[in-house]
Amino acid sequence: MALALAALQTGTSEACTSFTLKGNDNGRVYGRTMEFGMPMKSKAILIQRGTKLVGVGPNGKAGSGKPWTTRYAVAGLNVLGLDMVVDGMNEKGLSGGMLNFPGWAKYQNVSAAQARNSIVSWQMLTYVLSQFGTLDEVKAGLPKVLVNGAPLASFGGTVGVHMTLHDNQGRSLSVEYIDGALELKENPTGVYTNNPPLAFHLASVGDAANMSNNPAPTLKAGRMPLPPASSGEGFYGLPGDFLSSSRFVQAFTFARYAPTNLTTQQQVGTAFRILGQFDLPPGSINLPVGSAYGGADTSAGYEITEWTVAADMKNLVYYIQTYDNPDLRSLRFDQLPLAGGQIKTMPLDQPMRVTTLMP
Repeated sequence: MALALAALQTGTSEACTSFTLKGNDNGRVYGRTMEFGMPMKSKAILIQRGTKLVGVGPNGKAGSGKPWTTRYAVAGLNVLGLDMVVDGMNEKGLSGGMLNFPGWAKYQNVSAAQARNSIVSWQMLTYVLSQFGTLDEVKAGLPKVLVNGAPLASFGGTVGVHMTLHDNQGRSLSVEYIDGALELKENPTGVYTNNPPLAFHLASVGDAANMSNNPAPTLKAGRMPLPPASSGEGFYGLPGDFLSSSRFVQAFTFARYAPTNLTTQQQVGTAFRILGQFDLPPGSINLPVGSAYGGADTSAGYEITEWTVAADMKNLVYYIQTYDNPDLRSLRFDQLPLAGGQIKTMPLDQPMRVTTLMP
């Protein structure tokens, strides 16, 4: 009952949505959106192989936590100028992202003596993608590291997130810290949103069993046919609101019926079309001053879809679209300097290109 009440109280969380698609060449694409009320100021980031990183301990100070050297190069997007990825992919094709999980995320209680074996919550994805090449390695290695909830001043407090991870073989893994305990769960749907925990979403997604992309048989009253008003009746009843539980059902349904005769590269286009279904119309989710979903931005305002991304895990290309510019930008691993022990950032403020058509 307490868990159910908590889910209701935190149902209006940041509206991030993610899913995976399969190509007919056995590759996979992972796509996700990023929404929040305060500007994330994201840049594309490359963390090269051999980079020395330092963990943030429970006292909130860089270097007081676990130090590590990256085994794999990682490319993706950061937030708030931090040397980290909130979403990304490594050179082995392992990909994933951190999604908002307020009210539920409760990290481990890390003592001063344990601090040097800990990282802070917002470093989770960076640690995993830079250290592990497979989901089995994640399942074996992540429990050996403690995750603390030290606050991040630029965010406005503890960064409460959970994490979704995907490989090119079609496996997905949920990473959640609830009541101070790590919960690792295989996620057969490949779909992820926000609150409540994954187990609640899996229990409710069966409500979409009646959905179909095929038309239903025409209803008749006696001999009179009563056809539907238009095509699309197979999805009648699909939730259309922005609650994370509704978006989970939407993403599961859209991914379930996505075309299966396209290559992995072609499925990138499919991913962006599906991602467009989750774009927040500006002003649709208002955030009063002081809202927990506005972060440190006390002026709040409304949530927007800051960016959407798609990771081609077979061909190792990471694609980005931003709110101000729908043009695709890409990070191609075969063209990136993967070694060198440095962190490189790339701005996303390129001007949108408009093609003028002439007869």
